[in-house]
Amino acid sequence: MMRVGYAAGAFDLFHVGHLNLLRQARLHCDTLIAGVVSDEMLLRARGRSPVIPTEERAEIVSHIDFVDEVHIERTPDKLDVWHEVQFTHFFKGDDWQGTRKGQRLERRFAGVGVQVVYFPYTSFTSSTEIRRALDELGAFGRVSSGRHSAAA
Repeated sequence: MMRVGYAAGAFDLFHVGHLNLLRQARLHCDTLIAGVVSDEMLLRARGRSPVIPTEERAEIVSHIDFVDEVHIERTPDKLDVWHEVQFTHFFKGDDWQGTRKGQRLERRFAGVGVQVVYFPYTSFTSSTEIRRALDELGAFGRVSSGRHSAAA
């Protein structure tokens, strides 16, 4: 049976944690699809836009050797994404493992035969920490049209 893996994320301010997730995912499937969460979905979920726009994040991820395909997520429901993509394995950081969100995800995916696989979360780096450090440095300047722009 062909194992089709799906690893989703914002992949904003791309860093080694993102790379580790995708690299680990590729080792556990025959085909790896990376889900890039759209700007609109991130704004809804987190209350802020990413630094890098959707199409640019998708372009970056598409050039990683072990990613076979990129899918832009425009729906908040991962089961809807499964209907669009038809993956057999869903990869997530282990910060979700054992949580209510993770258990709910596992139950919903079990109903359609998808296995949820957790990988160690890269705790020493995150887009949130990078964003916070850049904010402290004043690198983002003023917010313009929902996007960050450098101060003049």
